[in-house]
Amino acid sequence: MNTPGEPEELSADLVRPYVITNGRGLPDNDQFNLITLVTTSDLPRPSQLDPEKRAVLDLCSGGLLSVAEIAGHMKLPIGIVKVLLSDLSADGFLVVRAPVPPAQLVDVSLLQEVLNGLQARFG
Repeated sequence: MNTPGEPEELSADLVRPYVITNGRGLPDNDQFNLITLVTTSDLPRPSQLDPEKRAVLDLCSGGLLSVAEIAGHMKLPIGIVKVLLSDLSADGFLVVRAPVPPAQLVDVSLLQEVLNGLQARFG
């Protein structure tokens, strides 16, 4: 709520989430999870673009960001951000990179042998 004397400004808090997504929910082929990485493509931006989609493109133009980071910066729910990302990706304005898989765990016995060898060599 604004304090007296502050100008009234429209913010994302005043817009219902279903208005931002035009009433749509997540697509069936939801390719985004919290750690999916997104950046802008080389396509020129259209002149007519929703403010939220423009904000996503502005955020992602600096490099790869995760879906969670985008939602945090925009202060929007994850589901809403996923719908926006899905639209922008389908139109070719975003490049989506699957999350990097977790590293394969190294065998503990191998690490122990390396440690023992280092301790024997360097004491």
